[in-house]
Amino acid sequence: MACEQVIDGPSRRTEPISLRTPLALLLVSLCAIAAVWWWLATPITLARAPIDPNDKVQCVSYAPFRGEQTPLNEWTHIEADQLEQDLRQLKQITDCVRTYSIENGLDQVPAVAAKIGGLKVIQGIWLGSNRAKNFAQVATAVRLTKELPDTISALVVGNEVLLRGEMTTSDLTAIIRSVKAQVTVPVTYADVWEYWLKNREVYDAVDFVTIHILPYWEDMPVKAKFAASHVEAIRERMAVAFPEKEILIGETGWPSEGRMREGALPSRTNQARVVSEILGLAKAQKFRVNLIEAYDQPWKRRLEGTVGGYWGLIDSVRRQLKYPPGEPISNFPFWKWYMGAGMVLSVLVFAVAGITLRRRPWTPRFSAWLGVGISATSAGILLGIAADKMLYESYGWGGWLQWGALLLAGIFSPIFCAQALVIGRNLPSFVDLLGPREGRKWSKLSAVLGLTLAVTAVIAAETALGFVFDPRYRDFPYASLTMAVVPFALLMLNRPQIGVRPIAEAVFAGLLALSAVYVVLNEGRDNWQAMWTCAIYLLFAFTLWRARAEQSQG
Repeated sequence: MACEQVIDGPSRRTEPISLRTPLALLLVSLCAIAAVWWWLATPITLARAPIDPNDKVQCVSYAPFRGEQTPLNEWTHIEADQLEQDLRQLKQITDCVRTYSIENGLDQVPAVAAKIGGLKVIQGIWLGSNRAKNFAQVATAVRLTKELPDTISALVVGNEVLLRGEMTTSDLTAIIRSVKAQVTVPVTYADVWEYWLKNREVYDAVDFVTIHILPYWEDMPVKAKFAASHVEAIRERMAVAFPEKEILIGETGWPSEGRMREGALPSRTNQARVVSEILGLAKAQKFRVNLIEAYDQPWKRRLEGTVGGYWGLIDSVRRQLKYPPGEPISNFPFWKWYMGAGMVLSVLVFAVAGITLRRRPWTPRFSAWLGVGISATSAGILLGIAADKMLYESYGWGGWLQWGALLLAGIFSPIFCAQALVIGRNLPSFVDLLGPREGRKWSKLSAVLGLTLAVTAVIAAETALGFVFDPRYRDFPYASLTMAVVPFALLMLNRPQIGVRPIAEAVFAGLLALSAVYVVLNEGRDNWQAMWTCAIYLLFAFTLWRARAEQSQG
């Protein structure tokens, strides 16, 4: 069989293109990057500040864990000094904190609150399937309540234990009645609002009803702009169902980071808007509400993905309010740095293309420079978003390795694809990188491009399969993936493909295409993060499907 030769460069010289062409495209690229970042960073103005020291929040959920601290490790113990630092800060914005347990040093919270003065504690008793631990939690909480009756304002006996299926309704009500017999403060149970309707016998055992209304986590996720009205509607429904006792909204709020669920988008501005509107509603209608939560809790990402770690009003690292009163609220407070970094990347892409041409005897077509411009602009716009997502979405060394590798691929792809575009070279196949040594078309550029392509393909396939089989807590890598895939797609259009379709590329293409179709149907059209990611999966699938490798002589 005759070997079909892949031509590695233009077959003829094209008409020279003035230096003004790449300079004009670079100027357009820089202007586009600046304009998009100016738009992305536009702050919002709210009628009511989310957090205002002059109008304190009624109550906030409090967990003290910082950095590597986690309640998932039994040996974690929070010292009283750390608790005092937090509670003194929280006293500036609220008069009440809700806790969930007495483990890991949290049994010290009431005493520290009493020392500070002016803070009430809704003390939580964590219940689960371990009866011995349940008994210890109850005994300690009862003792603390008797010792500090002026600080502990109520006891929450169990948190979502029915939702988790770790206890029967009869066992739960028995513990609630036992606790009520030992203390004088009001006693309640806390769970998602639907579980109160499913387990109405708990209502008879408690002094007041504590419901959780989390619009983001509803079975039918609620958009941020409708979150407050959703909370109001559910509260009114529960008031009709349980008319004789007070209803406390024990958890409500909105996450500032994480993946979309249908139209529910976690973001800083959405969190600020939802918190502001719910607090305003509670004040106007005079009902009690507890926000979740005081501080971001990074350890929750292990259980709930990125979104679980960012429900706090206060940043977990800097220990500062996310929304200081009087300051504009933006989704990207460091947008100027992101814009500058994107512009530098765009200039670098054009510079690499220009330097490459100094060693070549021809001038590239206008389409090649246009491809360089598109690659540089898309990468420059998305670099800041990709870096921001990597910062918040990477958890553990595996997460940092995965998202760091994809971001590097997104940076290298436009740079080295620019080289290949201006000299007329095609995207290498996996065979060129990993095939038999004697059949490889080896060069430094081919090696770097091939490795970048392989890393992108592997991570894209892993994330696509994750969205098919275990999507609930996974983040959409739309920014970094777009940075990497768009230059590959443009390079694949550089010249007609000649040769045989490699099996590896065909398999990846099929997997990405089928996964994208499923994810679109599963996530819903309101989820623009999913739609964007799937569009890039399909573009990548098309790019890989067009790949060709040289035929060996037979």
